[in-house]
Amino acid sequence: MANKIMIVDDEPDVVDLVKIVLKSEGYEVVTATSGKEALEKIGNEMPDLVLLDIMMPQMDGWEVYNHIKSNTKTRDIPVAMLTAKSQSIDKMIGLHVVQVDDYITKPFGRAELLERVKKILTEKGRLQPPAR
Repeated sequence: MANKIMIVDDEPDVVDLVKIVLKSEGYEVVTATSGKEALEKIGNEMPDLVLLDIMMPQMDGWEVYNHIKSNTKTRDIPVAMLTAKSQSIDKMIGLHVVQVDDYITKPFGRAELLERVKKILTEKGRLQPPAR
């Protein structure tokens, strides 16, 4: 059974690009284009990893992250921020204060994205053989 990854970003082009990259490696992909949609889907989908944009309208990524981590059903799901906020202070807050599982800044390359996804899944004991 392939790993299921949820992509949450309000930019459809980013969602489509990340989806294509992940599916090409055999991952199952679920998408959401808002924080509200992500929270509606996550409990049913139970992804192995969430790739979450920070800057979204209505509900930003930090608020979505807090909802995920405060819910007993979803709190163990790893979350990596996938964001244009590339200043070192933003990354430091994400990794060391909030303690997200990874902080990936846009733009990113295909190899970097796949390597970091695999690393998180491996570290969290969630890596499954890819579906081919």
